[in-house]
Amino acid sequence: MAGPRAGLWNDSRLRRLAGLGTLMLALTLAALALHVPGRDTIDPHRAAFVALIGLAVLVQFAAVATVLRGVPPGAVWLVIAFAAALRVGPLLAPPFLSSDVYRYVWDGRVQAAGINPYIYMPADPALGGLRDGDVFPLVNRAATARTIYPPAAQAVFAAVGVAAPSVTVMKAAMVAFEALAMASAALVLMRLGLSPARIVVWAWNPLAVWSFAGNGHIDAAAAGLLGLALLLAGRGRGVLAGMAFAAAALTKFLPLAAAPALWPRGRWSFAVAALATMVALYACYAGAGAHVLGFLPGYGAEEGLADGSGVWLLAGLSQILPLPSGAGIAYAAVAAIALAALGLWFALIRRPCSPVAIWQSAGILMAGVTVAISPHYPWYFAWLALPAMVVPSRALVWFATAPAVLEVNPFGGRFFWPALVVYLPAFALALADLRRRPGRPSPPGEAA
Repeated sequence: MAGPRAGLWNDSRLRRLAGLGTLMLALTLAALALHVPGRDTIDPHRAAFVALIGLAVLVQFAAVATVLRGVPPGAVWLVIAFAAALRVGPLLAPPFLSSDVYRYVWDGRVQAAGINPYIYMPADPALGGLRDGDVFPLVNRAATARTIYPPAAQAVFAAVGVAAPSVTVMKAAMVAFEALAMASAALVLMRLGLSPARIVVWAWNPLAVWSFAGNGHIDAAAAGLLGLALLLAGRGRGVLAGMAFAAAALTKFLPLAAAPALWPRGRWSFAVAALATMVALYACYAGAGAHVLGFLPGYGAEEGLADGSGVWLLAGLSQILPLPSGAGIAYAAVAAIALAALGLWFALIRRPCSPVAIWQSAGILMAGVTVAISPHYPWYFAWLALPAMVVPSRALVWFATAPAVLEVNPFGGRFFWPALVVYLPAFALALADLRRRPGRPSPPGEAA
């Protein structure tokens, strides 16, 4: 056995990949060391933290390029080993880039007590007996907002709340959903005869590491379930794909954008299964009445989506000329029409049915809705690593990774820094992708 292993390590590509993984791990641990124990933020070291993450982003691009140029079959185990190692430190450390996970744990605790999480705000006296000194003080909007998370997300919170309610266990659940996303992509890659080591696009992505192992964002569950839906759709399992898709969409609503890519030709089983699953999930919480939408109606206004101030493109236009009061509504209407037209084109004209076409179409639709809402929270971009594992266009890989540096904004505002580090480079890469191979995914040997 020593001989084959020695031969494997004589491969320069594998040694290069191992070196990049080691460097990525060192940067992750260095960034983690900047956190001051007891603080719930990375301040006053945020700039240094983001500088280290920026270096990790560059290492990630090098790792993706190495894998896409071709690596030995055993490279996937190296990718998995480093992926696990990268997550240990952030998983065990307290979250310090976001407090969302405390709301998840709280919602799970409320459900474990037999209470509908949509009925009360956390600070409501009716929930006084559930408060503690560790989780409740860090629950965001405790006195101003009911939970915003849809029913499938609440089911995840409830499962953790019943089994082992803690921040670390909740983060571990998100890492498990990451594994589901990567496993779904790996199965597709192997079926296509491509290297499963391409999961490095997600596995070593610093944005994914810090968003999910570090801060436990529910986006991991949405991506994992969507990955399962894409896998099942590619195998013609319409009913199961519809159920998985519905669960993904009711974990975080953004996966709804991928529906046209998943809808099999002439088959209504997918749509019926998805609709039935959504109805069943909402029925579980129907006792809250209209409150089942939670804080969702107020979230758009808080994030500047209603008036357009939080939209990247409108924020840029406002630097040139004053925007009319209805700019946000007009933008939303135009964006909705454009996304609907794109979705109809995929559903009625292109109608993807092969595994690659399904994942590629989903990636385009996912990127479209993400750009349209232009979130300023970095973790909203991480789900784009899902289709990028199978169809690793350079623009998609950039969108799925580079937003990690949005944790700091040296210019303030919603336009200049995102434009410089995320949107303009991604648009340039998208044009280059189209110019080189219009409408086709990158071949196995082509770097992202």
